[in-house]
Amino acid sequence: MLALASIATMATATTASAAPARTTAAYNGACGSGYSVVNSVPVSGKGTVYLTYSAKTGKNCVITQRNSTGKAVHIYAYLETTEPNSTTVQDRGNYTSYAGPIYLVAKGRCVNWGGTIETVGADISGSNCGRLAAGTVTHR
Repeated sequence: MLALASIATMATATTASAAPARTTAAYNGACGSGYSVVNSVPVSGKGTVYLTYSAKTGKNCVITQRNSTGKAVHIYAYLETTEPNSTTVQDRGNYTSYAGPIYLVAKGRCVNWGGTIETVGADISGSNCGRLAAGTVTHR
């Protein structure tokens, strides 16, 4: 009986350790209720930049979120329309988990957005023009 219990314990331990490690954190809801993720871009092993949208307000929202919280590091998030002389909305600082949320009314307009975690960044240009669209991704 003891041998059977040991075998069952080993099988359970093997199954648990075989599970893949989660490498990205799910969107944390920081933009608030009514905002849904419409696009995202990874920040090379460090986190993800999320673009969300609220149909009720016509606003886009961006956060740059780390994969896991920890010691405060430089995190940056930005959002702007693609129109000439567009104002860039941004948040930067040393944070433990995310930068933002930042908001911009951009209903039916294309946006540029992105972020940085420490020294690694990602940007998307000319995306989400009133609908889900890929845009051009640049990693920096």
